[in-house]
Amino acid sequence: MSFLAPDRLFKRVTSIDPVEDIKGAGFTHVLLDLDNTLLTRDTHEVPDDVRAWLDELDRLGIVACILSNNWHHGAHEWADRLGLPIVSHAVKPLPFAYRMAMKKIGAHRATTLCIGDQMVTDVWGAHGVGMKAYMVGSLVETDLWHTLLLRNLEGPIMGHMKPEK
Repeated sequence: MSFLAPDRLFKRVTSIDPVEDIKGAGFTHVLLDLDNTLLTRDTHEVPDDVRAWLDELDRLGIVACILSNNWHHGAHEWADRLGLPIVSHAVKPLPFAYRMAMKKIGAHRATTLCIGDQMVTDVWGAHGVGMKAYMVGSLVETDLWHTLLLRNLEGPIMGHMKPEK
């Protein structure tokens, strides 16, 4: 797979089967984007199916950490509500926050998967530190202006890719 494109593409985070696509693929740790991956950008809520998906990760012993460029206090409040550690102000795709998040949860890059809804930040950042990256569709279309601008880069690179599930 190309450095620029995700290793796998899914319709949304809950389309990823924790048993088959994560644990079965040899991953023991997951770095998760927050905005529009776990938390809707418009209503700032975590949908019930996303909560259930996170519970399944926990039941399987897969250790998760939120890795977010978000710098607002609400990101930490959501991490607390979900019972997940967080590294915010990540400045993804720069590598230091990926390393910090892995250290926080005792992870190694060979067995850590990054999951997020943006190619430039989540996929390129993960690939830059030698990790696999799954990209998911955004929970909602509402997004920040600069995120929408970056999404214009995704089309030419991912035009051929279709979500698996």
